[in-house]
Amino acid sequence: MKRPIIKRPIIRFAAARQTPADTPGTAATDDEVLGRVVSALNDETPEGPPEPAAERSDPNAHDTNSPPAPGGAGNTTNTDHLTMLRDRASAFWQDWANLRPFALATLTPVPFMLFGAFFGGFWALLSLLILTVLVPVLDRLMSLPEAAPPTKDDLERADRLSVFLAISHFVLMLIAVHALSGGSGLGFFAWIAVFFSFGLWFGQVSNANAHELIHRSDRRLFRWGMWVYVSLLFGHHTSAHRLIHHRHVATSDDPNTAASGESFYAFAPRAWWQACRAGYAAESKRRDSRNTDRLFDLHPYAVYIGGAMLCLMVVTTAFGGFGLLAYLALCAHAQVQLHLSDYVQHYGLLRQRTPEGDVEPAGPQHSWNAAHPVSSLMMLHAPRHSDHHSHPSRPYPALAKPRKDDAPNLPFSLPVMGAIALVPPLWFRVMDTRLAELRPDRWSKPIV
Repeated sequence: MKRPIIKRPIIRFAAARQTPADTPGTAATDDEVLGRVVSALNDETPEGPPEPAAERSDPNAHDTNSPPAPGGAGNTTNTDHLTMLRDRASAFWQDWANLRPFALATLTPVPFMLFGAFFGGFWALLSLLILTVLVPVLDRLMSLPEAAPPTKDDLERADRLSVFLAISHFVLMLIAVHALSGGSGLGFFAWIAVFFSFGLWFGQVSNANAHELIHRSDRRLFRWGMWVYVSLLFGHHTSAHRLIHHRHVATSDDPNTAASGESFYAFAPRAWWQACRAGYAAESKRRDSRNTDRLFDLHPYAVYIGGAMLCLMVVTTAFGGFGLLAYLALCAHAQVQLHLSDYVQHYGLLRQRTPEGDVEPAGPQHSWNAAHPVSSLMMLHAPRHSDHHSHPSRPYPALAKPRKDDAPNLPFSLPVMGAIALVPPLWFRVMDTRLAELRPDRWSKPIV
């Protein structure tokens, strides 16, 4: 390798910059001179501005335009997002602690119902078994502690859950009619399972939720409940329940109170027609007393009938004649369950008259209650019926179980007792002895 050619002036410059370590009078070799020149040149290089951070970085670092390496900044950002989502989900889960049991009980059957509607077969059977077998079994096996009193935030979340259930009702109704009218190609047994699973959900969850909403003072919530009943072709219940049943419960003036010895099959048609008429009369009286000249002051029954006709037209247009038949059958199934609830919860209980001829106030002793946890959660505490009649506007998370000695209790859950009521001899054998133990002056004939 050739040595670099060094000019004399540089050599003289290097030689002139001898270090103190050099021995005076000793001549430096060429290699020493060359080293001193290189060192001098380095020392004399003018210092420029500091090198930018990007230029001083490791030369082996990746280009900033290249994708991030595994474990780099991009992956850290994704981890931060996942952590944030996990924290939000955890906070949401904790915020809904008092409402979680209601949400789980009411919404758990829904995915299985949807799979059954679209795929039939095993899923259709499973959705029906959840509502008819699993819930009663859990009622017998489980014992849940009483929840803490709900906070104001809990009550607001309860209303949001009710609105979500109402929206779910309309979506599920359309899906059910689509499936039952042939849209999913269900076989015979799958059709039966889908019909009863959806019908039970409409009768036990949608009905209980609409019942809650029509007792709300917020008109927006009230209308959600009203339209759920209208979609079940049962809009008059919105008026009859609030204005007739709650006022005259446990008297012969209440169409929805069953007399001792009255079978469900005698009770249901009488209650439907008499409640419809009484509700219409009560709404007409209220409307006349308002003496309003508002342009759009429609009679509530005009809304109920018009809404029902609209539902029938939409279903017929979208799903044809078979869809209309399926829709009518689902509505009838839901209405039967609503009448079963009234029949069971007030069977044979009569308010006494005072010596002055007045009827005693309604109390806990005028409703049958059921303390079974899972079905009670699924029906938004409707089986805590005594407290509801004592406080009609009290939201469902705040309803309390009556003390054992204050109100009569059913031997089985409300859905099971409804099934027993469909067999009158069995019903009378189960209930009439319990009724006789409560009071000797029970009714002995149907209401006339």
